[in-house]
Order: sequence, then C-alpha cells, then structure tokens
Amino acid sequence: MHDFESRKRKKPIDRKTALLKAADYCAYQERSQQEVRDKLYSYGLHHDEVEETISELITDGYINEERFAKAYAGGKFRIKGWGRRKIIQGLKQHRISEYCIKKGMLEIDPDDYFETLIKHLEKKKPLIKSDSMYILKGKLTQHVMAKGFEMDLIQEAIKHVLSKED
Repeated sequence: MHDFESRKRKKPIDRKTALLKAADYCAYQERSQQEVRDKLYSYGLHHDEVEETISELITDGYINEERFAKAYAGGKFRIKGWGRRKIIQGLKQHRISEYCIKKGMLEIDPDDYFETLIKHLEKKKPLIKSDSMYILKGKLTQHVMAKGFEMDLIQEAIKHVLSKED
C-alpha cells in the first residue's frame, strides 16, 4: 500500500507545463475556475503559481465563468432534465458568482422548463401504485423536488397532469 501511494504522488511539474496542460484541460470542455484550480493544485503548484496561472487562462479566454454557467445550466437542463434549484446548487458548488448564475439561468426557456416538469410527472405517475390521491400527489411532488423544481410550479404541473385524466 505504501508503494502504491508513493507512485501516485508524482513530482510537481513547473508552472509553464502546468499552464499548457491546464489550457488543454479547458479546451476540452468548459471548466469553472474551481475545477481548474483543483487540477493545478494536483500538479503540485503552490498558491501563487495557481492564481497566476488561473489569471493567464482567464486573460487568454480559456476560462470564462459566465460561459461556464451558461453551458452548465443549459446542459444540465436539456440533457439531465434538472430543475433550477438543483442547477443553482451545482453552480454554487463550483463557486460561480451570483451574476454568472443569473446569466446561466437565462439559458433555460420557461416554456421548455414547464414542459420538462410535465414530462417528468407523466413518466413517474404510472409507476406509483396507490389509490390515494394524497399519496400520489405526495410521491409526484417528492420526485420532481428531488430533480430541483420549484414548489409553485410543481403544484401547477400536478394539477395539469391529473386534470388530463378527467
């Protein structure tokens, strides 16, 4: 086990090499400053070197928090069907500013958002085995809240989905 740990810890690389590696890392897909910062620390760089490298990457356009927020929000909504609350929580974990979070959230079309919520409910509804309307509503609510949707929209969407039966 000790031998494995010593092989895992590589010799720190110089800042110039780290900058090139980080530029490739950012070019592959949008990255937050925090992701790149963590990667640079994993290369064995010290605080000042990391911050200097981050600064260069921002200047050269490899890192852009607003662009990252838009890509993250749009992708998590379109591909994973996440709600706004879950997306915002994810962006905050990446230490994205409130301004960039707001910009990112503009990527989500309100009509598509409500339609996605309806689709989640319609997909889940037949899987719930209960004769009680109270339990059905509760389980549907719980399901889409876990996906990050807001309570006021959930109630409206559940009414919409359940009214289709009549």
